Amino acid sequence: MTAISHATHKAAPMRASAGNLLREEVCLPAAVILAGALDNNIRWMQRYADRRGVSLAPHGKTTMTPWIFRQQQAAGAWAIGVGSAWQAQAAMAAGIERVLMANQLVGKANMQLVAQLKRQYPQCDFLCCVDSVSNAAALAAFFDAQGQTLDVLVELGVPGGRCGCRSTAEALALAAEVAGLPGLRLRGLELYEGVLHGDDPQPQIEALLGAAAALACDMAAHVDGEFILTGAGTVWYDVVCNIWLTAQKPPRCRIVIRPGCYITHDNGIYQQAQDALRARDRIACDLGGDLSAALQLVAMVQSVPEAGLAIVNFGKRDCAFDAGLPQPVAHYQAGKALPFRPGAYTSSEVMDQHCMLKLAPDSDVQVGDILIFGTSHPCLTFDKWKTLLLVDDDYNLQAELDTAF
Repeated sequence: MTAISHATHKAAPMRASAGNLLREEVCLPAAVILAGALDNNIRWMQRYADRRGVSLAPHGKTTMTPWIFRQQQAAGAWAIGVGSAWQAQAAMAAGIERVLMANQLVGKANMQLVAQLKRQYPQCDFLCCVDSVSNAAALAAFFDAQGQTLDVLVELGVPGGRCGCRSTAEALALAAEVAGLPGLRLRGLELYEGVLHGDDPQPQIEALLGAAAALACDMAAHVDGEFILTGAGTVWYDVVCNIWLTAQKPPRCRIVIRPGCYITHDNGIYQQAQDALRARDRIACDLGGDLSAALQLVAMVQSVPEAGLAIVNFGKRDCAFDAGLPQPVAHYQAGKALPFRPGAYTSSEVMDQHCMLKLAPDSDVQVGDILIFGTSHPCLTFDKWKTLLLVDDDYNLQAELDTAF
């Protein structure tokens, strides 16, 4: 193998051809995606959507990895969800055929970017959200002046939440307003039930979903053709399906779910959410298989300065730490796997470039050892990496996946 001339990202391989992380042929730490687990997750969620008879629009903001967008689309995703005009550009440039921006489009420069994208990628179906007459009027004036039509969804929100009309009456009035504006075409209704929290948010979520279905029926007169009714993040997608599939809906209603973090799943909050979902949803259990953690951190022990403490060479610049610290799931010494005892090593604190690892008294951890860490909340690990590494189960490098944050 020929050595590369310089590193182009912080987990760069040191050879021109694929190397192995456990043989220290890649700069560590590295964020890796297990190829088999990723493929499993893409196909599992697509099978779930197909079984329920709904469309899948995975939220691409989780990964912002164009290669992954293409795998999701190839597996049957109806659209890729995004949160901004920049993210829409990344998706369209990747060849995505439908982009659902589950957010408001505001500001002339952002509008101009979307207008340019609509000219550059005329085959791509682009939709965004509106929740106010003022934003709708600004969009109408801009896109009508461009000789273009912008497809929009009215967003329904909740008091104290983020965006969205605060009542169904307000949303219905906005739908009527949008229907009468030049430069805009109303396509349906959007919400995000994940803004509802608490010890038991499910009753509130079900009430919101029921109100949205009734609102969709009232809005239907303002929508020509198919009515899009969309919600569902990675926690409540089964409840969204249950309520909307049984509720009265507009004719030709397409239900679209938008989970995002399922793509790599995790060892933390989304594992807990999936466990809860499977406990209440027979279809998820009968489908066969399940989601599995695909995103890991591979890092090295750089110091064992005192008994009971090891320092590992990753930190806040490399991983999510808002929903629990990354925790070890495997241990390698001189390239060989050692028996792993859960709880023998525990991440207790992270700084910018350091992770403090508490060691049980009989733990054999040495400088130069490689530890594999599972993560919680994948979004905030992805956005810290210019490039992620796609690896097989033996940590052989298969591909370098560029992100577009």
